[in-house]
Amino acid sequence: MAAGGVPFQPVRAVRAYERVAEEIENRIVSGVLPPGSRLPGERELVSQFGVGRSTVREALRVLESGGLVRSRPGDPLGVEVLGVSSEGLTRALGRLTRSRVASVGELVQFRMVLDGESNRLAACLRQESDLERMAEQIARMEELSPVGLRAFSEADALFHQAVAEASGNALLGLCARAVHEAVVGVIEQKIAAVSDAGAWMERSVAHHRRVLEAIRAGDGEGAARLGREALFDYYADLVGEGDRQLLKAALG
Repeated sequence: MAAGGVPFQPVRAVRAYERVAEEIENRIVSGVLPPGSRLPGERELVSQFGVGRSTVREALRVLESGGLVRSRPGDPLGVEVLGVSSEGLTRALGRLTRSRVASVGELVQFRMVLDGESNRLAACLRQESDLERMAEQIARMEELSPVGLRAFSEADALFHQAVAEASGNALLGLCARAVHEAVVGVIEQKIAAVSDAGAWMERSVAHHRRVLEAIRAGDGEGAARLGREALFDYYADLVGEGDRQLLKAALG
């Protein structure tokens, strides 16, 4: 029995590749290895960590699957550091949807909550530079609407990311991007199915302008409501009745 009467718990055996991955990850998240930098070559990593080549390869595979690094076959510069981004979270959300642990409706509801709160906070905390970024993305959406859905959708995502970052919470920005990317195929499917995609995109641009006006005016509740209502209108008819009830509940 340990001191104080509380027994120690069994410890988990840690494989060597997990320790290697953990050490590299710690340097990435701390900024010692910034995005765009390169890891030492495989041979050098084997030497520095004192492990086998297969251990280093497995550690790099884990880091790549988590979106922290990127390896291109034949790249003479070696493994590239990507840093912390929305990519890993996007993959995880996508897997959840495909595995049916979380439905598309649940993801959309999550985004309604995120967008609503991001809009509200941005209306309280926005700076002029934030408003300029939002306006720039709306202008890009207007320019890109004749080009195609993917380009339009990317500008849309950057608008919402600018709003989330204006809220002062980096996690909101990261989650907003990841959730958007996880459900972007659904929204593009809807746009492609309408008879006049151009008119639909024009309405979307008009909606984003109303959100910007509310944020600029400091109307947090109005901006939050606009964000939730727009997502409900976009997705409600693409999900089942059970998920539709989730979206209705999120309208507030």
